[in-house]
Amino acid sequence: MPELKNLDQVANFKVLPQRKFFSAEHQEILDGVTTDIYFVRTYEILEKLNKASTPVVAEIFARKGGILAGVEEVKNLLQDKNVAVWSLPEGAEFAPKEVVMRISGPYNQFGLYETVLLGMLASSSGWATAAKIAKEACGDKPMFCFGARHVHPAVAPVMERAALVGGADGASCILAAKLYGIEPSGTVPHAIFLIVGDTLEVAKAYDCYMPKDARRLMLVDTFRDEVEETLYLAENLRDKLEGIRLDTPSERGGVTPDLVKELRYRLDMAGFKHIKLFVSGGLYPEKIQALKEAGADSFGVGSFISAASPIDMTMDLKEVNGKPIAKRGRLPGLTKTERLMKIL
Repeated sequence: MPELKNLDQVANFKVLPQRKFFSAEHQEILDGVTTDIYFVRTYEILEKLNKASTPVVAEIFARKGGILAGVEEVKNLLQDKNVAVWSLPEGAEFAPKEVVMRISGPYNQFGLYETVLLGMLASSSGWATAAKIAKEACGDKPMFCFGARHVHPAVAPVMERAALVGGADGASCILAAKLYGIEPSGTVPHAIFLIVGDTLEVAKAYDCYMPKDARRLMLVDTFRDEVEETLYLAENLRDKLEGIRLDTPSERGGVTPDLVKELRYRLDMAGFKHIKLFVSGGLYPEKIQALKEAGADSFGVGSFISAASPIDMTMDLKEVNGKPIAKRGRLPGLTKTERLMKIL
């Protein structure tokens, strides 16, 4: 269907009964069917008043500070429109109320997409900001985003890509990693250990069948005490074992600093100082810091990133027909800033 311009198009838009998923398809986003209805009403009224193509300048600002993400999607959304766009670069840090983007052009070239582009920036910036906070807690230790399972699959790659923008060193979601230009990170889940029935057998099979560049890092909390299982693997695999992953469930107390400290000590004492400790499972900054101090080498962070709240974004018209203007409470005219770069 063509881009929405009036209420007749909205009325004629039908959801096909054979549709399998509720997420929007790319063309539906471009057509405007994910926007708020009041923008379509606005288009129709302005068209009847012969003012739909009125030149305007809009500015977008955030309610609180954070890391900007979603810029590339907004750029792709507007690239075929008759508009000029200036923005902070993707991954830039911004302050509360700072203008992060400016759009200039006829209103009917981009007004329909206000809901869409604000959503793109708000969600992605929230995830990127949470990733930055988690990464800061990790310091120089690697941090990987494992949050895809906590969100709808339609937005999982958006979320994990935003985490990479925010500072994550890798992502497990295949599409997210590919979109960012890297390969996905991860080994195998608990399911394979439960099916095979023996951790060592799985580890040997992994070493035999997986590519040489795949990290030899095994889960050790499936069947036995984590320290016992780790030493069992280490003694049998020796230099073939690069690291172990602790993902102890909350029902057994989760991954604790004391567990990490004991495991590191016993590995060192047995001559396995090369084996790295990867931890995951409900991690948040304070817990990451404690586990790092105990000896953890890398971290898998999921829900802290995926559950991050969007950073509210607002778009205001600041010029209409070349004249400064603004709603009450806002300052008319363009905001002074030297940080925006032209992207379209």
